[in-house]
Amino acid sequence: MPAAYHLVVTLHVLAAMLWLGGMLFLGVVGAPVLRAVEPPALRQRLFAALGLRFRRVGWAAIGVLVATGVAALHYRGLLHWDGVLGAPAFWRTPLGRALAAKLAAVAVMLAVSAVHDFVHGSAAGRAAPVSPEALEALRRAALLARWNALVGVVLVAAAVRLARGG
Repeated sequence: MPAAYHLVVTLHVLAAMLWLGGMLFLGVVGAPVLRAVEPPALRQRLFAALGLRFRRVGWAAIGVLVATGVAALHYRGLLHWDGVLGAPAFWRTPLGRALAAKLAAVAVMLAVSAVHDFVHGSAAGRAAPVSPEALEALRRAALLARWNALVGVVLVAAAVRLARGG
């Protein structure tokens, strides 16, 4: 493989670490600490500030992941329609199934991230502190964040299988 392939894979892994590591840090460390912050208005401002900052970083990481993922598939010779992507037999191989699992996890991750960030997370930040609207938006955003972290773990498992040939 050319040096460019190794650079692409390195950037892909770093972006994955940033995205999934950031989500896990916020869920396991950040959110529990912030839940103890008083008064509630300060807690909400801190959650909103962290959420907005991570939203920018997270979506930048997702952009890098998509770009480097496509490039890695190119270097591995998997971006051809004939004999690969357009061949039903390919999708029945261990490599094809691993790629399908990773692509499905990416699609779910993108959808869940968008709903979390641009619907429920935004609503929680705009609502009055400790209002029923804020609490409901926070509950939904937290649930989506947990689902997205789980999808991220599935995505990593699929990536390991893909890297190992299925």
